[in-house]
Amino acid sequence: MSATAWVELHAPVGGDAPVLRAGGDWRIVNAGQLDSELTRLDVPGDRVVVDMAALESLDTAGAWLLYRTLKLFEAQHKKIALRGARNEHHAMLREVAANDSPCEIAPPQVNTVVRVVLAVGRATVDALRAGRDFVIFFGAAVVTFLRVLLQPRRLRWNSLVYQMEQVGFNALPIVGLIAFLIGVVLAYQGAVQLQRLGAEVFVVDLIAVSVLREVGILLTAIVVAGRSGSAFTAQIGSMKANEEVDALRTLGMDPMDILVLPRVLALVITLPMLAFFADMMGLLGGGLMAWVVLDISPAMFVERLRHAVTVWSFLVGIIKAPFFAVVIALVGCHEGLQVTGSAESVGSRTTRAVVEAIFLVIVLDAAFSIFFSVVGV
Repeated sequence: MSATAWVELHAPVGGDAPVLRAGGDWRIVNAGQLDSELTRLDVPGDRVVVDMAALESLDTAGAWLLYRTLKLFEAQHKKIALRGARNEHHAMLREVAANDSPCEIAPPQVNTVVRVVLAVGRATVDALRAGRDFVIFFGAAVVTFLRVLLQPRRLRWNSLVYQMEQVGFNALPIVGLIAFLIGVVLAYQGAVQLQRLGAEVFVVDLIAVSVLREVGILLTAIVVAGRSGSAFTAQIGSMKANEEVDALRTLGMDPMDILVLPRVLALVITLPMLAFFADMMGLLGGGLMAWVVLDISPAMFVERLRHAVTVWSFLVGIIKAPFFAVVIALVGCHEGLQVTGSAESVGSRTTRAVVEAIFLVIVLDAAFSIFFSVVGV
């Protein structure tokens, strides 16, 4: 108890209510001491008498502490009786009660530059973690592949053939249609530009080089990433959400052997074939448009194509295909195994798999372009 401000709790006598006596100078200079004493109070029963007769002075800080204590009693469903309070004490309590409204806390103002730096930093850390996880998954896939080479019976041949049908044969219509239309567009746009220079015949060179070296394989990989890569994520993700992957591990089966490796090998085998088909359809579309727009006959187109295209023009696109296939398949399977167990997670991981696969395919294509340029191919 302080000499200048104090509070006492008198235990009930008989059936009387406990008495809380407040005295001294309840001013801001003693607010810290009074707050500590009031916080430790433990008033028994469902009634309490607050005796304010000994109060010598009361400012807004003291009135707020007293008002807060009374509100606490009301929240505890206690009946409160004030005793000995002077008129100025009642007026001060009424003033505090009238201004008892929650303050609106404004969100902290963050500098725009700081906010951008934080966002970039978080995105960078997330990207590095995702890259680390993918490298670990890639290593596990390589180990699984080497193990299958030593023990071929571990490979699920039925699953491999089924996946080849799904990602290869069933993708022929959409890949062929897109490649054909791209060939048409390249021929038409090239004809419009080259006619101004009187070099229409070089449209064959434009179609051949662009389709065989870049456009054919790149568009095929993008279509496969959106079609088959997303399917890998959705299929494995649904199994992960339904705890089927955990069941496989419980039975002693490796999901890498059963789920991942057949899909990767199927795409590695079929993507070069799809790339070849896309190249042929792109040349067909370009040749047809050149015949219609520039009156370049099929025989002339083939003859010019023979002079414009080398073996490496064809092989450059085909060489890229297995590498693109590995990236697309691994990204799709990896994201599928990262599903946490909800339908929302399956959807978000599927979208992420498509975006990551297309991004990595384009980065890998740029790296191949630089490499082939350096070696002179």
